[in-house]
Amino acid sequence: MPNMPIVQTYDTWGISGNSTIALDAKTMSQIPVAQRIAGRQHKKVSYHHNAQAENHHFGTTHPMKPWRLTLTNQLVLGYGLHNHMDVYATRPATEDELHGFHSSDYLNFLQRVTPENADEYINELPKFNIGDDCPIFSGIWDFCTLYAGASLDAAKKLLNGQSDIAINWSGGLHHAKKSEASGFCYINDIVLAILQLLRHHPRVLYIDIDVHHGDGVEQAFFSTDRVMTLSFHKYDKDNFFPGTGASEDIGGGAGKHYSLNVPLKDGIDDDNYIRLFRSIVEPVITTYHPSSIVLQCGADSLGCDRLGCFNLNIKAHGECVDFVKSFGLPLLLLGGGGYTPRNVSRLWCYETSIATDTTIGDELPPQLADPYREFFGPDFALHPRLGGEGRFDNKNHKRHLENVRQKIMEQLRYLNGAPSVQMQEVPPDLPGLQSEIINGIRDRDAA
Repeated sequence: MPNMPIVQTYDTWGISGNSTIALDAKTMSQIPVAQRIAGRQHKKVSYHHNAQAENHHFGTTHPMKPWRLTLTNQLVLGYGLHNHMDVYATRPATEDELHGFHSSDYLNFLQRVTPENADEYINELPKFNIGDDCPIFSGIWDFCTLYAGASLDAAKKLLNGQSDIAINWSGGLHHAKKSEASGFCYINDIVLAILQLLRHHPRVLYIDIDVHHGDGVEQAFFSTDRVMTLSFHKYDKDNFFPGTGASEDIGGGAGKHYSLNVPLKDGIDDDNYIRLFRSIVEPVITTYHPSSIVLQCGADSLGCDRLGCFNLNIKAHGECVDFVKSFGLPLLLLGGGGYTPRNVSRLWCYETSIATDTTIGDELPPQLADPYREFFGPDFALHPRLGGEGRFDNKNHKRHLENVRQKIMEQLRYLNGAPSVQMQEVPPDLPGLQSEIINGIRDRDAA
């Protein structure tokens, strides 16, 4: 097999290459030009994507729908946002690259298992947490390598200075563990990307605004101070997946106080979320002094999500992205949860416009033709009202939110500024050290 380049560049995305759609010359001439925001120093933005990732199917009734990426890319193309960033068709991650975090027996299993031979591995399914949430589907290994490869490529573009902001909406699968699947996630592309960034960045800040706790990433970096994890999520130990992410979960060993959690209740609205986000993220950044940021933009924190329980609108979610971007640090934007595909695609298109410093209209572009347009009815708008329908009462009272914020501030007071770092070409075995720390804590608690 001939050697493949790290990335393949689309000459003109949508005309040639492995694009989601092909546009003729007449259509291309009618694409509206997204308007650049005046007065800003525009960042170098890259968009990392492999169209084959869209073609996989978890099952008819499964909430995860990879074709949400198709809708996202249709909107990005329709608004002409690809004209304001570098677009790359990424290669799949190699097995060696996935070994950067995941165990050999788990990777071997994912490579071998198929729906046709799954019965042969019936005894291994529980070991790797395979079941209703994480089913075996056709092309599972290919799917994993495709989204992980895009995140690794995005991280490399940040490392070599080709990009200030790198985007992979197919990534952000934050629940996967070293040796098992979890919460619709099989390979933890976030951990792999952060390990890449740690090769040259002393400290990486990971921020997660998915409605679910970013448990897989937190566990991976549980015992190091080189990565700070900050997760905003619904928390209910007994009734909401994954049941982790309490304020008291703060890391261990050298990583103690470097795992920060913002546990929220049902129904938080735009104003409260934005206010809390800003009041926490700014002191975290100014205290920890990260050299790069990874932001997981899970769309299930939007109102009206199939599995979510917040009341956020698209602009509020996007304001969090804009605020993190304002610090001017190398930024990796990733996808994540989101189970109402039309709203997922609206959000990630809008946040692509934020990354590229462009304004786009609320009316969907005319170039978005059927059958894609029909998914956005009856309003055919980018910003439908999602948070005002009262689907969930807001149980986040002012006292609760202030208490959560104060607990974060208490953790930051332990840090005494950013940790000094002895740089290494290859990061240490963080997952192995993390396991030793967790086992020690369990032994202590059992005593």
